[in-house]
Amino acid sequence: MLVAAAVCPCPPLLVPEVAAGAAPELDGLRAACDEALRTVLDARPELIVVVGPGPAADSAWHDQGAPGSFRPYGVAVDVRLGATPAGGAGVPVLRSPLPLSLTVGAWLLERAGWRGPVRGLEVGAGREWPANSEDGVRVAALAERVGLLVMGDGSARRDLKAPGYLDERAEEADAGIAAALARTGTDHFLPWLDADLARELMISGRSPWQVLDGAAGAALGGRLLYDEAPYGVGYFVASWS
Repeated sequence: MLVAAAVCPCPPLLVPEVAAGAAPELDGLRAACDEALRTVLDARPELIVVVGPGPAADSAWHDQGAPGSFRPYGVAVDVRLGATPAGGAGVPVLRSPLPLSLTVGAWLLERAGWRGPVRGLEVGAGREWPANSEDGVRVAALAERVGLLVMGDGSARRDLKAPGYLDERAEEADAGIAAALARTGTDHFLPWLDADLARELMISGRSPWQVLDGAAGAALGGRLLYDEAPYGVGYFVASWS
């Protein structure tokens, strides 16, 4: 059963070593992510599942101990998805590399001090609501007390300097997402967030948020902790409990 969830964005700039001199600009975002994760840890989950977008066409699991790295961004920062499973000192743990979203999620969990069981679920951008919802139901049934860390960004087309340049539809779409993550918006907004629109607006969080919606049903309330668009990208932080 899902007992709590944290929703966080997944830019590599969240990691101070990657952001370098610009790191203070996202201090508020990091603090909001820390607060959302505290809600999950305070719920005493038996298992945390990190859900995030990736290149997989469908969905793919990543086991505890899977490696991730920020070396492609010019810094020697490596992470693993949770503490390496017991197997004896010096025993290598071979797992498939994490996509960026789960790498950032693994970094957030390490920062929060989580040492318990963890798994990662990578979901493809083009999947539809029924499949994402069914994944959410299965995730919620993995343990008696499941916590989620759900990674994903809003539109990357919020202003002229955004990665995808300005799209006039981006602000309205992000406003709907923010309301849905606060659980104060139009019913069923996340399930019906169109895949084509999400692709055009460069919204990476659509499938992970739909997994969350399927896992939670109507059982949890939401609280929006952060809703801003630094660098022209919509970043949301929310806690569900």
